[in-house]
Amino acid sequence: MKAQYKRIVLKLSGEALQGDQGFGIDNKIVIAIAEQIKAVRDLDVDVAVVVGGGNICRGMTTAEQSGIERATADYMGMMATIINGLALQAAFERIGMPTRVLTAIEVAKAAEPYIRRRAMRHLEKGRVVVFVGGTGNPFFTTDTTAALRAMEIGADVVFKATNVDGVYDSDPSKNPEAKKFESVSFLDVLQKGLKVMDATAVSLCMDGKMPIRVFNMLERGNIERAVCGESVGTHVGE
Repeated sequence: MKAQYKRIVLKLSGEALQGDQGFGIDNKIVIAIAEQIKAVRDLDVDVAVVVGGGNICRGMTTAEQSGIERATADYMGMMATIINGLALQAAFERIGMPTRVLTAIEVAKAAEPYIRRRAMRHLEKGRVVVFVGGTGNPFFTTDTTAALRAMEIGADVVFKATNVDGVYDSDPSKNPEAKKFESVSFLDVLQKGLKVMDATAVSLCMDGKMPIRVFNMLERGNIERAVCGESVGTHVGE
């Protein structure tokens, strides 16, 4: 198989790491994800990962349920992404992939501070880079982080790995007649409120002409197939 992209950003939700546990980190799932990413890295593709923290703490939900101020709750969520990033790093290095965790919130004992030029250098050296800490600012999601980092490092595409096999015109778990899109424009996503990424992230990708591909992470091999140009999931573009 031949890769169609030189550099990708893979957006992983925190929930992707919890498996069937409903909370926390399932080591088997993390290793399975690491193995899929290694298969992509073996194709000489630069890989950066943006990971969420919803398996531990989701800022907006925490604020709504506990009464904690939204900004504080978002910082809690950012800290959760750092925990997930360190778990991914451990899994990557266990299977022989050199990895660096770069954080937008300074945690000097655990991860390197995010500096764009440093991230670029790590990628050039063949290391997988895991971006954590969101953007470093409250009120921005890790979807927006993925779009922002993709632009900053000159990625070719953003891969949004989910638990569904693409973008639908309605929730397929509630509507058996839901229609799946093979391809959809940024503008349609925004106007129709399709569940791809949040509006800020989609708008940023649209402005920067950064394509997004949404696919099912649970089907093993999908990342590699998407990297090799197969029509996996849904393409979001101009």
